[in-house]
Amino acid sequence: MTSRMHAPHTTCPGCQEEVFLDELVGGKCPLCGCSLEEFEESIGEYEGILDRSDLSWLIFNYFVFKKFVDLGVPPSQIMDFISSYEENAEKPREEWTKTEFSLELPMGIPDRIRPKRCAKCNRLFVRGGRKQIIGDMRSTLVHIQYVCNRC
Repeated sequence: MTSRMHAPHTTCPGCQEEVFLDELVGGKCPLCGCSLEEFEESIGEYEGILDRSDLSWLIFNYFVFKKFVDLGVPPSQIMDFISSYEENAEKPREEWTKTEFSLELPMGIPDRIRPKRCAKCNRLFVRGGRKQIIGDMRSTLVHIQYVCNRC
């Protein structure tokens, strides 16, 4: 019953009863037969929006977001990455700017225990630091690196 409450509905202008849009008979109220053409037009507007949406782009964004969230990247960093990718996607590949990316990952217990080498200063460290995933939008390769607190 609760799912029915969220279904699109309106009040019939003729009988003033609540009518669900999926119950209309030929675009008319099933109770009094009053025409609800203005409501059909608004349904058509929503269908036009859905037809114009780029489904492949939405799916791509979903999978990129899901992959990075599963790795532990904060959502705000993922959204910044996706928006920079969108800016570049409109240009030819040779004109892309800001193609490199670096996203922070949380360190798990094995990462905290073992010694790590800083990618910037090449120094060994055990405590602190950050774990990052770096890559380039022009290629599919990504690398995980560690950066010490000094850098």
